[in-house]
Amino acid sequence: MDPHSPLRERLIDVGVDLVLSEGTAALGLREIARRAGVSHGAPRRHFPTHHSLLSAIARRGFADLGARFAAASARTGSPREQVRALGCAYVGYALEHRGMFELMFRHDLLDSERAENTGEEVTEEEGAGQQRPRLRESTVPLFRLLVGLVSRCRTDADPEVIAAALWANLHGVAQLWAWGSLPLVLEAHGPVPVERLVDAALDAHLGPDRS
Repeated sequence: MDPHSPLRERLIDVGVDLVLSEGTAALGLREIARRAGVSHGAPRRHFPTHHSLLSAIARRGFADLGARFAAASARTGSPREQVRALGCAYVGYALEHRGMFELMFRHDLLDSERAENTGEEVTEEEGAGQQRPRLRESTVPLFRLLVGLVSRCRTDADPEVIAAALWANLHGVAQLWAWGSLPLVLEAHGPVPVERLVDAALDAHLGPDRS
């Protein structure tokens, strides 16, 4: 299987367009093949399972989110400002691309495949049958970036634990806001920008901003 095949890339492109415009429910293998203009069996040449194609689509989402993180952190100064920029970028991405965001974190489903089912080649050095890094490992570089910034904001606690708690908080904000739960319970306060919730999460995990 050629990981750089034009057909492989076209199938992923179609899947990305589908999940962004219609959500995860639209990501049927036959529908992706139909919109790519190929037979329903053609995707099997590059993606032995439906899950392997979904994983490839989700990796595009992580690449997009990573680029947004890089751009957001490059525009700001202090570590705390960078953490805030990452938090706003994370929640903003989740609300802007709900279908892709949902797909990206379906680790229990998408990580069930072995190396031979990822649609990617395994090098001789890696060895035949060796398991490739799973989709969940796409989150590791983003998490390490957050940990590094948190360690510069909090020297009195384990930065990994603080970063994990902050991430969970931001993820919850994104989900509850998208579902309408947070706007509902906050409606007595009038319009509340989601950025205020990001700031509240930072205050809770990093302490009040003293700048």
